[in-house]
Amino acid sequence: MNMIKMMEMKRMITVCLMSALVTMATYAQTPLKKVYDETINPFEQIDQAVAKAKASGKYVICQVGGNWCPWCLRFADYISKDDSIMALINENFEYIHVNYHPGKARREENKEQAEKLMARLNYPGRFGFPVFVILNENGQVIHIQDSGLLEEGESYNKNKVMGFFANWTPKAVKNLK
Repeated sequence: MNMIKMMEMKRMITVCLMSALVTMATYAQTPLKKVYDETINPFEQIDQAVAKAKASGKYVICQVGGNWCPWCLRFADYISKDDSIMALINENFEYIHVNYHPGKARREENKEQAEKLMARLNYPGRFGFPVFVILNENGQVIHIQDSGLLEEGESYNKNKVMGFFANWTPKAVKNLK
């Protein structure tokens, strides 16, 4: 009798494990979309965004990071799925993903360009990645945002994200002057 109960128990455990695996596979997260173009010159990318921002009365947000950074891709995915966040961004900012790879930046052939990029953006890498650099209509850095302050669990907090963007719109900043 014990042998029969043990076999039934093994069968039940096997069925449960298989069900769990099927459920996990069904709900497994699809890979996040890569948003950083590693082939473009980041200085030209920034200059073009500043020109567009100036022409339209907006600021530029540089999301600095790379396709190597899971939190960078999570943030891009997070905001793209929220209409109210995207509306706030589109109304007030030219939003660009500026590719930076700390590992590649240490290589001799990339060192000089990486150093110039970080200097151009006031060394935002000290906050980790992604990091957000806000440029005014003249291309001057007016704020660097640590993305860790916007996180909640394995994602981001909508109120914090909205607050960050709302506090750095051209209208909000110019009303402070």
